[in-house]
Amino acid sequence: MSELKVYLLGRFEIHCDGQQIEGQLSKSRKGFLMLQYLLLRRGEAVPYQELYDVLWPHEESANPENALKTMVSRLRVSLAQCAPGLENCIATSRGAYRWNTPENCTVDLFAFESLCARLEKEEHLNEQNRPLFAKALGMYIGDLLPEEKEQEAWISAQSVQVQNTYLALVYQYLALLSEVNDQEEIIRVCRLALETDAFDERLNLILMNALVNANKNNDAVMQYKHVSHMHQRYLGEKPPEGIREFYRKIIQAGKGLDGELEAIRAELTDYHHAKGPLVCKYGVFKEIYNLQMRALERSETIICLGLMMITGADGAELDPLQLDEAIRILLNVLSNGLRKGDTVTHYTASQYALLLPVRGPDDGVLVMERLKNQFYKQYVNSSVRLHYRIAPISSKAKVDDRRKN
Repeated sequence: MSELKVYLLGRFEIHCDGQQIEGQLSKSRKGFLMLQYLLLRRGEAVPYQELYDVLWPHEESANPENALKTMVSRLRVSLAQCAPGLENCIATSRGAYRWNTPENCTVDLFAFESLCARLEKEEHLNEQNRPLFAKALGMYIGDLLPEEKEQEAWISAQSVQVQNTYLALVYQYLALLSEVNDQEEIIRVCRLALETDAFDERLNLILMNALVNANKNNDAVMQYKHVSHMHQRYLGEKPPEGIREFYRKIIQAGKGLDGELEAIRAELTDYHHAKGPLVCKYGVFKEIYNLQMRALERSETIICLGLMMITGADGAELDPLQLDEAIRILLNVLSNGLRKGDTVTHYTASQYALLLPVRGPDDGVLVMERLKNQFYKQYVNSSVRLHYRIAPISSKAKVDDRRKN
């Protein structure tokens, strides 16, 4: 029998002997939905009328059984074309249909729920169960059937249940990690879980508390500001009182000069080992320029200001999706192609500004040309153009505007 792997979390995929086959089954949307519905019923026999009501919620039929039989027949033909015997996955049972799980078949949702049920009884972390917690968390890569849940109420309801199972596992694991004082793992797990529900008050509080315990007070404050911004932008309200109260405690807490000095020193040491340019907001960009100008007063080095802009082939604006993709690739090029002493800021939606300490204007032009060539290697699209301007802004050099498209 063929090896079958079904993925329902974060996507819907069926792999048969390593080959992805769900695309061959999607010619009929009703058949596709029926397959998903039977899978989620875990082998339970589903009566004809129930299936018909699910697949044709706003239609009436004098003979729903015939409509289902026709659709099932076509679905079985498609399954058989993918692999001999696969058509037997759709079984008939006394006025009902059910998913007949074949041998060598795994369904990620079932494996996830089974592992969660096993871990639910664990009261302490040890060498045996810790990897299992990490495995279970890694299995949940997204909502249940995300492409369908917005349209099908029955998927949406089950998606909430699965997400609640995931969050229960997260809370349990975080409690056990707290017992062994593993703050770094708590931080990692919280950030991972917040990708599922960024507004979860409990997760945000646990994360901020772990950051404080790990001597990362500044990161805790930044997390509060991030949560506050999300609530104001998307919900039009302040963050929950519990999060605001925790923020007040962070601000008021004082650990003494020695402790604060050591915390700052550790954070600065971490930043010192960072590679590539500093990518920052424009306000910080201007402050860095002021600092660099003071430091370079007695140096032979000058500072060049570079500006890079993405446009369409004829200079017209790109559509937002295409612009976002091009800007993302440009940032990747800048991050990998510039030095630690360089500074980058996202100036406008289509532009990046650069501060480049160089020996002379010609060196700045060489840098910009290299970046442009790297961009076109990574983003091969005739409808997109990268333009740049560069000019020295040090008092030691005459302004020489270099223009390149």
